[in-house]
Amino acid sequence: MGKFDGVLLATDFDETYYSAAGAVPPANLEALAYFEAEGGIFTVSTGRAHRTFAPFLHLTPVNAPVILSNGAQLYDFAADRMVMETTIAPTIAADLEALTARNPQVGLEAYHGEDIYIWNPNFWTWYHLNKAGTGATECPISAMPLPWGKAILHQDHPFLLKAQADLLSHWPERYEAIFSNPHMLEITAKGSTKGGMVLKLAELLGIRREHIYCIGDNQNDIPMLEVSAIPFAPANCAKEVKDWGARLLPACEEGAVASLIEILDQTY
Repeated sequence: MGKFDGVLLATDFDETYYSAAGAVPPANLEALAYFEAEGGIFTVSTGRAHRTFAPFLHLTPVNAPVILSNGAQLYDFAADRMVMETTIAPTIAADLEALTARNPQVGLEAYHGEDIYIWNPNFWTWYHLNKAGTGATECPISAMPLPWGKAILHQDHPFLLKAQADLLSHWPERYEAIFSNPHMLEITAKGSTKGGMVLKLAELLGIRREHIYCIGDNQNDIPMLEVSAIPFAPANCAKEVKDWGARLLPACEEGAVASLIEILDQTY
C-alpha cells in the first residue's frame, strides 16, 4: 500500500507540465516517479489531439488513459485504444460556414480522426500547427469530412470574443466554446470538457471525487479545476484562471507539477 493509493493527478500539458521552451522540468519527473511509486495515478489532460500529443507521450510517465482534444477523447496509450470519445453534432460544418461568413477574419482548424483540415488560415493557424509539429489539409469547410472531434478558431483575441458570443448565442445547446489561449477558441460537443472527462476517468478507476487533483494554466482548464479537490495553477497562468481562484504554484518552468506533489506529500 502506498500513501497515494486512490489519488488521481491530472495536469494540462502545454505551459503547465511542458514549458514554452520545449522542456519538462526535471523536478516534475523526479516527483512523479515518487508519486507513482507510492500508488498515485497520473495522467495528462490536454487540448492536443492524439496526432499532436502522441509524439510527446515519452515525456509524460502516465499510468492511466490520457484526456485529449479538450475532453472529447479518453485514450489508453498502453493498450493503444480509444476508451471514450465524443464528436461534434453534424451541423457543425454548416454552422461554422454561417459563423465565418459573419466573422470572416477567423481561421478554422477541424479534427476528423487523425486528419486535420484548415480553412482561411492566418498567422495563428500556422503558429499552432508549427508548435504542434504537424501539417494539415487546406480545403473549404463544406469539403471537410465529418464527424469532427473538435474544432479551433484562430485569430486575435477581440475577433475570437466576437465569434464566441456569436456561436453561443445561436447554438448554446450544441457546442462548448472555450479559449485555450488568447488566439485559439476551441469547440467541442456540448458537455465535452476536460472536467467532464476527468470525472469519467475517475469513475472508471474507482477514485473518489475528494482525491482528484488537477492543474492547468488557461480557460479551457477551468472545467477540470472545478472538479479538483484543490484547484491548482502555475504562476504563469492566464489572468482568467487567477481571477477564478486557483491556488497558485511556481511557474511551469520552475516545476509546478513537482510543487503540487510536494503539497500532496504533506496532505496524505
